[in-house]
Amino acid sequence: MKANQEGALATTIQSGTSLLTLINVFTVSPERQQELVDLLVHATDHTMRAQPGFVSANIHPSLDGRRVVNYAQWRSRAHFDAMLTDPEARIHMVAAQEIADFDPILCTVAHVDHA
Repeated sequence: MKANQEGALATTIQSGTSLLTLINVFTVSPERQQELVDLLVHATDHTMRAQPGFVSANIHPSLDGRRVVNYAQWRSRAHFDAMLTDPEARIHMVAAQEIADFDPILCTVAHVDHA
């Protein structure tokens, strides 16, 4: 795990850590893609970052306008599961459901290769 300048953990993709990785692929109509991006950024800045065990979230809008990918990291599965039951976090999840379909996938990192 890597700390940023403020000492908080930053996104680090490496095998052999205990971090839980969430890869959430949202399918959205192109005219609502930016709305979804804004919602996810707001949720991260105002709710998720305050959740125990939150490490990072990275929001990636696709070039075709039809998807948004959230690559997020949590310290553990227990932290992630606790966030799912938090009333403030649920508000953002319900709002996202009204804009897009999504398919969350929980992962670990098996391998990283850099040139």
